[in-house]
Amino acid sequence: MLRTHTCGELNAKDSGKEVILCGWVARRRDHGKLIFIDIRDRYGFTQVVFIPKEAPEAHKLAQELRSEFVIKLTGIVNSRPQNSLNPKIATGEVEILAKKLEILNPSLTPPFEIEDSSEITEEMRLKYRYLDLRREKSLNNLVLRSELYKVARAYLSENNFIECETPILTKSTPEGARDYLVPSRLSLGQFYALPQSPQLFKQILMVSGIERYYQIAKCFRDEDLRADRQPEFTQLDIEMSFVNEEDIFALSEGLMKMIMRKLKNIDIPTPFKRITYAEAMSKYNSDKPDLRKELNADFAFCWVVDFPLFKFNTEENRWESEHHPFTAPSVEDPQELEQHPEKVLSRSYDLVLNGNELGSGSVRIHQHKLQETIFKIIGIEKEEARKRFGFLLEAFQFGAPPHAGVAFGLDRLLAILAQETSIREVITFPKNSAGICPLTSAPSEVEEKQLKELGLTLKRGGNRNEKA
Repeated sequence: MLRTHTCGELNAKDSGKEVILCGWVARRRDHGKLIFIDIRDRYGFTQVVFIPKEAPEAHKLAQELRSEFVIKLTGIVNSRPQNSLNPKIATGEVEILAKKLEILNPSLTPPFEIEDSSEITEEMRLKYRYLDLRREKSLNNLVLRSELYKVARAYLSENNFIECETPILTKSTPEGARDYLVPSRLSLGQFYALPQSPQLFKQILMVSGIERYYQIAKCFRDEDLRADRQPEFTQLDIEMSFVNEEDIFALSEGLMKMIMRKLKNIDIPTPFKRITYAEAMSKYNSDKPDLRKELNADFAFCWVVDFPLFKFNTEENRWESEHHPFTAPSVEDPQELEQHPEKVLSRSYDLVLNGNELGSGSVRIHQHKLQETIFKIIGIEKEEARKRFGFLLEAFQFGAPPHAGVAFGLDRLLAILAQETSIREVITFPKNSAGICPLTSAPSEVEEKQLKELGLTLKRGGNRNEKA
């Protein structure tokens, strides 16, 4: 290790020790013969003083220091005089009397002050995200995200879940939004799709006998963006066999209770309030009601249940799934389903927090015939169903167990916990509202050679690809 301590751990008990610190110059103050700096790392700040007669070479080099220089210094821990204690930082009882200084890397003048709390445009912060992440607020959001992952993994592991990964390059099976497509060089004219969710694979894992699966999954949807949407986002994906809605509710409420206790030191009451979709629309004019005033609360959690199974698409003059076509109906009689689709409720549920849809799930269809009936009602004939979902339908014929699941939007949950208005604030390298990465300038053009290898050419005057 280059250092003996971090910049956030020294205190009066360490007085007299020789220590080595590494980090960034947060501030530099020249008081004539004395030079003071604050050195920063992800753990905190420590004040350092350079005295000419004590360490002339270090003092001379310290005159070159500027904001964000990366340095390594050796010095002695001294207790600060009583009148210079700084209770605002953990190391405020001490300072380091510098003996040796090494500049590991200089820095250009940053385009904004790292320690400045004044407003900086989002575009500027995202362009220089590596600088923005040095700011305490941004760093704390990433720490919060890491802690959430640890809590979720621990809870699900304790409940006998297996963490499984599912493919990123997969088959295009549109689930409500546009797919991101990836052309194949080895199969010209054919495409992979990036998954909108692991829905089909997690159901196949239930057929596989996994019984309890989870994944912190990357999902991709090509849709118009807003504060709580990104082209790529992260969800905690969960599926269980031999369960019903009550099992999902109990597991989810236990998870949220642990998250709130561990991350916010808040004990939320369970079970959560349940509201039917019809009641939510009638009373709150929203299927994502904000119940904080009504419940005098957590952060106010509630379940919205009994959604319609279908909704009518007037433009295309056909029924389509309210959630997705793998959601189990409240009735299983094919004749009733086909004759009165407008009356059928689904066995689906949404978890809402403070007026935000935090998670969504359902009891799944696990019978081959019932799945075919649902496809028929929404206008997917057998041949099309076989082409789009054949691998799932085939799996259902090999002993598929009853199963149910739920997926939670981790970016939305984190934004609420961090009291941020945009999920971009809790994502390490987010896209802006136009779907562009200001840091890398993605998406970008590619070389003509790459297009030819994929059998693609650009339409003149546009940026859409077609087969050559």
